[in-house]
Amino acid sequence: MPYIKIWIHTVWATKDRQPYLNNEIRQNIFQHIRENAAVKGIHLDHINGYTEHVHCLVSLSAEQNIATVMNLLKGESSFWINKNKLIKTKFNWQDEYFAVSIGHSQIESVRKYIREQETHHKKKTFSLEYDEFIEKYGFEVFKG
Repeated sequence: MPYIKIWIHTVWATKDRQPYLNNEIRQNIFQHIRENAAVKGIHLDHINGYTEHVHCLVSLSAEQNIATVMNLLKGESSFWINKNKLIKTKFNWQDEYFAVSIGHSQIESVRKYIREQETHHKKKTFSLEYDEFIEKYGFEVFKG
């Protein structure tokens, strides 16, 4: 049996970054994502976000890959949101997402960052945070 700890910080947004995740439903959605992750064997260490996006800290097992994990978390949760009519219109997540590896020494600071999303976004917009992620991690932005 292999011993593996691959930590990934993921971030994804609502379609067109619409602020659907209001205070009324946000924690219910995050709780559902947490429960669904457990059922699917995904170790979701932390989850939080704000009105238009989600942050997760996930530890991958030997059998998992990030594309499958993200598909399971995003796809099932959008289905659940629509099935339960949590918003008045059809809900979707954006196709794109961020996923960056986290070293063991960074875990506590990433957990704290995820926990403090509401406070963080009272000072900084998700758009600005998004641009900073692009720059910090050297992602290329492709214009279609």
